[in-house]
Amino acid sequence: MSKELGMTIKKAENFSEWYLELVKKTDLADYACIDGFIVFKPYAYAIWENIQKIVDSRFKEMGIENAYFPLLIPEHLLEKEASHFEGFTPEVAWVTQVGQSKLGERLAIRPTSETIIYDSYSKWIRSWRDLPLRLNLWNSVLRWEFKHAKPFLRTREFLWNEGHTVFATQKEAEKECAEILEMYDSFCKEYLALPGIKGRKTDKEKFAGAIYTEAIEFIMPDGKVIQGPDVHFDGQNFAKAFDIKFKDKNEKEQFVYQNTWALTTRMIGIMIANHSDNKGLILPPNIAPTQIVIIPIIMAENKKTVLNEAKKVKNKLKKFRVKLDDREQYSPGFKFNEWELKGIPIRLEIGPRDIENKQITVVRRDTSEKINVKITDLNKEISKLIKDIHKNLYERAEKFSNEHTKTVKTYDELKKYVIGNRIKACWCGSRECENKVKEETTAKISCIPLVQDKIFSKCVKCEKEAKHVVIFAKSY
Repeated sequence: MSKELGMTIKKAENFSEWYLELVKKTDLADYACIDGFIVFKPYAYAIWENIQKIVDSRFKEMGIENAYFPLLIPEHLLEKEASHFEGFTPEVAWVTQVGQSKLGERLAIRPTSETIIYDSYSKWIRSWRDLPLRLNLWNSVLRWEFKHAKPFLRTREFLWNEGHTVFATQKEAEKECAEILEMYDSFCKEYLALPGIKGRKTDKEKFAGAIYTEAIEFIMPDGKVIQGPDVHFDGQNFAKAFDIKFKDKNEKEQFVYQNTWALTTRMIGIMIANHSDNKGLILPPNIAPTQIVIIPIIMAENKKTVLNEAKKVKNKLKKFRVKLDDREQYSPGFKFNEWELKGIPIRLEIGPRDIENKQITVVRRDTSEKINVKITDLNKEISKLIKDIHKNLYERAEKFSNEHTKTVKTYDELKKYVIGNRIKACWCGSRECENKVKEETTAKISCIPLVQDKIFSKCVKCEKEAKHVVIFAKSY
């Protein structure tokens, strides 16, 4: 493979440029002709389809159904929930004209779907028998505020799931919030090999319109943090704005309690950024569109024999996602480099000598280790290898995460370590201290971890009595 096709930028030397080169050269995405938008190429979309399939199956196991609501939201609906509308005002794109005709009311291209959905919920829900109502959407949203796109991590349009659920009681709603967050966390661990911190956002950082927001926060290779899947307990805020009421078993009218929750295509960016290296992508095998690539080592005199054996091996491994690269116009060396760049977890090399010895050369993408495996043992060894690769990627990410989490007691220590790390510190709970730290260091409170350490110092900023142990960090 020529130098032009391979990676040229080192991850440790310039993470931002390395990441952009990674996305382009591994054929995941391309920039669209509109600023801030990207094209999901088939390889990236195949990863998203796998994410979608797994998460959607978990939703269905939980009794959640899929639906679809309109892309356009009338302005009067957005204005019904003032704090929610204010939170999204800078990001909203409006449709104001059709052909030569001006519209009588502006229509927002959905930045999120609460308002259009809850207009329907107010018509559908009448009795306690209509509850709970638990719907999910797979769609795209548009948010226009920022200037510089970074594929998957920050784009004006992105794909996600949008959960919108309704309950008769606060207890039921909050129970679901905890279950959804736990499901998202286990998915990220089991499929993306990503350890995260589950935490509650401060009131300053929570979702507009929510009573509270809880999310999974991840650290990136540059030491900044980024928010992953989240859940929002919305209480009765939207119910009162949209008049979503029901008659309980005593025929008394009550407002409902609501939740919203989401996982986005941002997770593709978080995953590839954390696991990949200077050779290209490294994909966790549980989510990779192709888990195994088979490369026959062909010469004119053995072509038929080797190809037949390669096809037999592919058929033998049919419980895995396998690709046979039998392209004759490229050399085996070119193929090795190409699939290494694209992050296929396992490479199988089959040549005349392998056939003679009744074995296969197996190469791991995560460590570049080569082993010889008997053809009769292939299924068992590949199954074991997939588990080993996933475990190794998770442990590497966890080690980096731990090494770049610094516990500090003083503001000077926070300022010293905040570049390239996330900071665990004590906080008094005041918005004033939260704002001052952000103004002076550009680090915000990423989250208040749900699993709280014991208070170990005074507030890192004002030195008054602390109420929480929190994570401060620069963020995306």
